[in-house]
Amino acid sequence: MTPDSTRQLEERMARLGVREEELEESFIRGTGAGGQKINKTSSTVQLRHTPSGIEVRCQKERQQSANRYWARIELCERLEAIRQERKQALRDEAEKNRRRNRKRPRGLKEKILRTKKKRSEVKRNRGRARFD
Repeated sequence: MTPDSTRQLEERMARLGVREEELEESFIRGTGAGGQKINKTSSTVQLRHTPSGIEVRCQKERQQSANRYWARIELCERLEAIRQERKQALRDEAEKNRRRNRKRPRGLKEKILRTKKKRSEVKRNRGRARFD
C-alpha cells in the first residue's frame, strides 16, 4: 500500500461515485488459521456500502489498515461488475429487439408463401367433391 496506490483507489472510488460518508465500516475478529493472534485481534474489516447494500469482508492481511484498503478494492470491483452486467443486459436487449424487428430474407419469404399455398390447397381439397 503505497501512497500512489492509495491515490489510485481514491480516484477509482470517485469514478464509481463512492464516497467515504456512504461506507459503514466495522472491525471484527477473523476466522480460520492463525491461532491466538486471530482470536484476540479485530483485524477483519467489514465494509457496507449503504446506497447499494453491498457488504464486503476482508481478512487478507494481518494489519487492519491493509484490510481496509483491500476491502475498498473489493467493493469497487463488485460495483464495477454490477455496472458491467447492467450494460451487457441493455446491449443484449437492444440486439434482441434488432433481430426481432429485422426483415426476413427474400428466399425465406418465398418459402413461407409456397408452404402457405400448399397448405391452402390441402384444406381446399378437404371439402365435398365438386364436379364441374
